[in-house]
Amino acid sequence: MVLPLSTIALELPAAANLTDVALPGYDRDQVTTGIVHFGVGGFHRAHQALVLDRLMNGGKALDWGICGIGVLPSDARMRDVMDRQDGLYTLVEKYPDGTSTARVIGSITEYLFAPDDPAAVIEKLADPRTRIVSLTITEGGYNFDQVTGEFDSGDPAIRADLADGAAPATVFGLITAGLILRRSRGIPPFTVQSCDNIQGNGDMAARSFAAFANLQDPELGRWVRDTVAFPNSMVDRITPVTTDEDRALVADRFGISDEWPVVCEPFFQWVLEDRFPLGRPPYEEAGVQLVADVEPYELMKLRLLNASHQGMAYFGYLSGHRYAHEAAANPSLAAFLRRYMDEEATPTLHPVPGVDLDAYKTTLLERFANPAIRDTLARLCAESSDRIPKWLMPVIRENLTAGGSVQLSAAIVASWARYAEGMDEQGEPIAVVDRLSDRLVPVARSQRDDRLAFVRDRSLFGDAADDHRFTEPYLAALDHLLVAGARQTLQHIIGSNAPC
Repeated sequence: MVLPLSTIALELPAAANLTDVALPGYDRDQVTTGIVHFGVGGFHRAHQALVLDRLMNGGKALDWGICGIGVLPSDARMRDVMDRQDGLYTLVEKYPDGTSTARVIGSITEYLFAPDDPAAVIEKLADPRTRIVSLTITEGGYNFDQVTGEFDSGDPAIRADLADGAAPATVFGLITAGLILRRSRGIPPFTVQSCDNIQGNGDMAARSFAAFANLQDPELGRWVRDTVAFPNSMVDRITPVTTDEDRALVADRFGISDEWPVVCEPFFQWVLEDRFPLGRPPYEEAGVQLVADVEPYELMKLRLLNASHQGMAYFGYLSGHRYAHEAAANPSLAAFLRRYMDEEATPTLHPVPGVDLDAYKTTLLERFANPAIRDTLARLCAESSDRIPKWLMPVIRENLTAGGSVQLSAAIVASWARYAEGMDEQGEPIAVVDRLSDRLVPVARSQRDDRLAFVRDRSLFGDAADDHRFTEPYLAALDHLLVAGARQTLQHIIGSNAPC
């Protein structure tokens, strides 16, 4: 028997047969909302929501339940699933040996779809019990220029939110409206806790929200800067997109019919700056590392894991692989990634207290190679214009400043440029998923006549195209990719200590 996932179903006698699934061991009716979260996707549900569920199963943090918020039209599906399943979902951890464990997570107790009722979202934000507003809105969600770091005040959605009498529709508009309402009622501001893959994510959130508030009223902007806490964090857990195969696994292996389960790797890491004026859950009792300075950890993760993901993604896809574990099993690609980590990324890092970097890098390659996760290269290739400028270009800039090598980093950029042409080496089309795809694909296709066309985009690459120390290895890698293909390019690079 397969049990449909809902509160009522878990109370039925048949739920006793779910012996291989950990169920919430707490009364969800006793959970009250303390956190409002924007961007309820797979990562949030495998990470922050799991932490809260662990605490609640220990009889703690019952006043820190999560109210999920959807803002984008695509979030309507999550609203519908959350409604049908009472906020419950199954989290499956997949191990390299093919085994898996499952637990039903109950920490999300509400879900509001902002387009349905913006006023309800604003009231939830203004509720005194809401003490943390957390974010997983993707790297591009902070609306800032990739090179200058300035808030894009000309974005049409932002302009619409700033119009007189407009109902807020963006994350910025909604959260700012909630802060305004709290201020008018004499309620202290909540903490805004970013969980996105951006260096200094809390600092970036602070700049973005203060800039938006400043556009409404300069005094409001000052108030946001002076009174709202934006702690930095580093988050890490590989969480691929849920597939029908995952749904079938949950039904067949664990006996649960779940419309939107989450699968993830066993590895979990969350390093968090301990700055929460209105209090926080006892995160440290559920595997979270609370620190005074997150930067060393976030640089480690962004420049080793995230940038290596991009190094694996385009070369792997062009080599004919479609899954991360397949690409990681390619000896040439694995050697390329390890050399990038050792020779170019590691020299740009600060000392990381309590972390053995060599062991960390070895673990990364093992995580990439986990065949049970089946993380797609297409997912890793998506939204590159939001990723490469934040994760890889800082490595290039710092190495150029220090006189270090950028051969491998430049080759990763070249592999993106080749991938962005939208055609693989067998002549099959590539669906380039990127907010800038309409601009990037034509430019990438022009590079066969104008080799530096792709990297002249200063909004993505700054002045890198003006520096021969970058353009020489970049052009060498690009030319090799265009003539010989990805596999031979990788072999050439790892077999040479000089630019290929």
